[in-house]
Amino acid sequence: MKVLCYGVRDVEKPIFERENKRFNFDLTLVPDYLNTKETAYLAKGHEAVILRGNCLATPENLDIYKECGVKYLLTRTAGKDHINIPYATKLGFKMAFVPRYSPNAIADLAVFHTLMHLRHLAYTTSRTAKGNFTIDSFMFSKEIRNCTCGVIGLGRIGREAAKMYHGMGATVLGYDVFQMKGIEDFATQVSLEEIQEKADIITVHVNYQAGDPKLIDKNFLSKLKHDCILVNASRGQLADGNAICDAIENNTLGGYSADTIENEAKVFGKDFTGKEIPDPIIARMVSLYPRVLISPHLGSYTDEAAKNMVEISYQNLQDFIDTGDCKNKF
Repeated sequence: MKVLCYGVRDVEKPIFERENKRFNFDLTLVPDYLNTKETAYLAKGHEAVILRGNCLATPENLDIYKECGVKYLLTRTAGKDHINIPYATKLGFKMAFVPRYSPNAIADLAVFHTLMHLRHLAYTTSRTAKGNFTIDSFMFSKEIRNCTCGVIGLGRIGREAAKMYHGMGATVLGYDVFQMKGIEDFATQVSLEEIQEKADIITVHVNYQAGDPKLIDKNFLSKLKHDCILVNASRGQLADGNAICDAIENNTLGGYSADTIENEAKVFGKDFTGKEIPDPIIARMVSLYPRVLISPHLGSYTDEAAKNMVEISYQNLQDFIDTGDCKNKF
């Protein structure tokens, strides 16, 4: 079967090829994202496509897929909001996703973002890169062992982040809509209000479904401890960018980091050096560097996570071929 894989970076090609030895699909690996009619027509002659985040399976692109003979629409992500699922279902595509992959990859990035804020490393190293080796008052830091870290969302990723904070000596508080078992050795489950009141650092690791209300909004931010560091390791749609910028500019929020931002498809994967960023909220967030730190959706950009995502995507397709069904279908 001919399979078109979008958004494949050079460093990922060996993983796609190595994992395919078990399946023997006829692969076409392209660096392009699905975001135009031209990229949709790349699927001509393929029965299956494997998308990644920010590949936009809009009705227009899905119509092109139908015209090209695509039958299987897979995404190598846990998120599915880049696909117009009702329309794809109407057209009869068989669809599947990757419900989980290396939780350490996402947790690592969230914790590293935290430490960059806590020790002001982005600010400090940007100065030394310009030849300024002086120390100023902004660089003065708290040690993480003297901090209370709040983890919102105690799924697989949130638990890994909590373990890391605990391992560095922090007091760890966790919140989840479900009562979690087996976390007592590294975290104490409390209410969301208690985390907002007590946490010096908060990382967010919650699920998102299209249409969910924003979690990180003006009201949420108003309840945080002064100078709190906040890291969004979930979806960009959960955060109100303008409210975050207001809190940074008012010096009530100590720092904000995100690996995903709302409307990120407009900018991620593109170079705007010396140019105007086309989204005003994203541009405002970028202007607040280094108190706002944005990484371009690279939480899963690790060897283990990429292997998991590719292997499960291939298996999803093979299950459809063999049985007409798949446990990860949607």
